[in-house]
Amino acid sequence: MEGKEELKVNDKTKMEGGRERDERIRKLEELREIGVNPYPYRFERTHTLAEAVTNEEALSAEGATASVAGRIMAVRGHGHTSFGNLKDGSGSMQFYIKDAEVDEKTWKTFRLLDVGDIVGIAGNLFRTRTGELTIKISGLELLSKSLLPLPEKYHGLQDKELRYRRRYVDLIVNDEVMEVFRTRSRIIDTIRTFLNERDFLEVETPILQPIYGGAMARPFVTHHNALDMKLYLRIADELYLKRLIVGGMERVYEFCKDFRNEGMDRSHNPEFTMLECYAAYWDYNDMMDFVESLYQKIADKVLGTTKIKYGEHEIDLASPWKRLPFFDSIKEKTGTDLRAASEEELRKTAEKHDIDLDGVSGRGGLLDEIFSELVEPHLIQPVFITDYPVELSPLAKIHRSEKGLVERFEPYIAGFEVGNAFSELNDPLDQRERFEQQTRMKKEGADETHPLDEDYLRALEHGMPPTGGLGIGIDRLVMLLTDSHSIRDVILFPAMRPEAGRDG
Repeated sequence: MEGKEELKVNDKTKMEGGRERDERIRKLEELREIGVNPYPYRFERTHTLAEAVTNEEALSAEGATASVAGRIMAVRGHGHTSFGNLKDGSGSMQFYIKDAEVDEKTWKTFRLLDVGDIVGIAGNLFRTRTGELTIKISGLELLSKSLLPLPEKYHGLQDKELRYRRRYVDLIVNDEVMEVFRTRSRIIDTIRTFLNERDFLEVETPILQPIYGGAMARPFVTHHNALDMKLYLRIADELYLKRLIVGGMERVYEFCKDFRNEGMDRSHNPEFTMLECYAAYWDYNDMMDFVESLYQKIADKVLGTTKIKYGEHEIDLASPWKRLPFFDSIKEKTGTDLRAASEEELRKTAEKHDIDLDGVSGRGGLLDEIFSELVEPHLIQPVFITDYPVELSPLAKIHRSEKGLVERFEPYIAGFEVGNAFSELNDPLDQRERFEQQTRMKKEGADETHPLDEDYLRALEHGMPPTGGLGIGIDRLVMLLTDSHSIRDVILFPAMRPEAGRDG
């Protein structure tokens, strides 16, 4: 029987529901016995709950009927009348039912419902004595019988890890979580519109790549059986987008899923979303102006203001943003100019400031660690950190006026980096030399280096115009604009360890 097949679940699920689940299954069978299909195919909805509220006057008129649908979130009252709350994707509304005003089957169906069930309701709107807008049920259809109970309203889904694992329940019971992801969608939509209005072309590049590149990170490795070859999940889409610039697509962008086989913390998840965009004939100065305008537009459009709250800080995203060279930012914290410092001198500086250098190697790695520990946490108001050492930027153009630096910036807000941009390196011989240096570093034990990509070098040898490039971490941007303090709060299904007793 169809019903019996639906009851085949693992023991863990049975235990979670306990006696209440058993009782709901009993009601399920009773509903079938009175001729109710607990899982019908569709329902003709005339209004969302928000639309019903907007059309209150018309739907309150004598003879008017609205058909709404949603999940039962509460039921109150016993005997011949009951009140309850219905919730859909647009809002919530109280409902009212009286046995004398519906047919016998409808009343029996209602008495077998539980909090969490999804129903369709037909009825007329009215205001109660306390003024609450309510739908009086004249028709009722069960659309999905819920077998597992929802968490209690005040003592329910509080455990953060459980909320991440069971995002479906988190979204049902926590309206503020739903709003975070609605905001995320609005942010992406605003960015896309902003770019399209400036003649950027949205494109798609490979996720499975024969050579990973575009960032210094450890990749995920897989194998293609038919081609019998190793492939990598992309760590960035930079090198493919710049191939398109070579091909004559002068402004391109992509919202891309990137994957990095690295540690997880409040701002890192192994799968994350990036925006990358490239504009021919721009440099990193153009990109700084562009980023200021973009962030201001997003804040205005999505939040209605450029002033945001993040934790204890009030941050103003309005331009102009401060511009601070990389080595100057370190000098402000150490009192020492490290531009010409040797590795030994960098290690001494780090040790002086109690910076753990376990696993850190090379001049670039040491500088990055010193900056991350001493400078980054204090960059609260928007600032562009500019002009990085060449060791940290193998894909950026040599600085036009300072030896040993490249034309690169990273925007920082609220103590973390929210983007990365270059005047892109378009000299193929220089690029080859830097790739070869990365190869030597890998042989010496460096974990995260750029592999040498001959096809990309071939593309550069055909000629790439001067180009400005930008990457923005979408997840971190959403964190910033929703006052979220973990990347898991803005990713619907973040990476998690398997639950004990489950396969995944």
